Amino acid sequence: MRVAVHLTAADARDALTRRTDACAVIIDVLRATTTITVALAHGAARIIPVESPERALALRAAHHALVCGERDGRIVPGFDLGNSPTEYVVERVRGRTLIFASTNGSLAMLAAARARRRIAAAFVNAAAVVEALADEREVAIVCAGKLGDFALEDAACAGLLCARLETRGAKLEGPAARLARAIAPREPAEVRTILEGASHGRYLRSLGGPFADDVAFCARLDTIDHAYEI
Repeated sequence: MRVAVHLTAADARDALTRRTDACAVIIDVLRATTTITVALAHGAARIIPVESPERALALRAAHHALVCGERDGRIVPGFDLGNSPTEYVVERVRGRTLIFASTNGSLAMLAAARARRRIAAAFVNAAAVVEALADEREVAIVCAGKLGDFALEDAACAGLLCARLETRGAKLEGPAARLARAIAPREPAEVRTILEGASHGRYLRSLGGPFADDVAFCARLDTIDHAYEI
């Protein structure tokens, strides 16, 4: 297995301009791929990523869907759900299509649209993602980043996946994969430290209440035993 890492959605979009046989692993730890993983674990039927709130609202009726996501961390006016994993309870999402427009995560999913397969990854399901990649020959890990820039929490999650895949014989390709591997957390306490210290983690914690609770939720390691395609 060959593993490449793209540290921002823009990097991935530039690299994955043509149809590829790679399996894309999408990471937006705070909070889109954590939230999507929870939603799918709770029975959501399908995720449709879109680039903007306007596009999400325009598609709502056609898909009889819930519109979900955020801008600046907060739910968009008129949306059904925001971007907190705790909102996506079974009773709300089971069997529903979710149109998802988050600031960064949706763009990362769209950047990997030409990949043969896309998997949502976060710390909460890292072990399950590694298992899901067992038979892949080429993996492209796509970090959402933040507003086009590097995001520590996404790179660290990519690094954890790289470290675990490396123990199974994977070959890391390129400086981004090696950088991510170098900052991979080794234990749950390090995951929480990274998320609390990261720029977006500090921003969410500054909002207080459920936003701060989301940071702690997203720092949970290997608590969901399934990896979901999106």
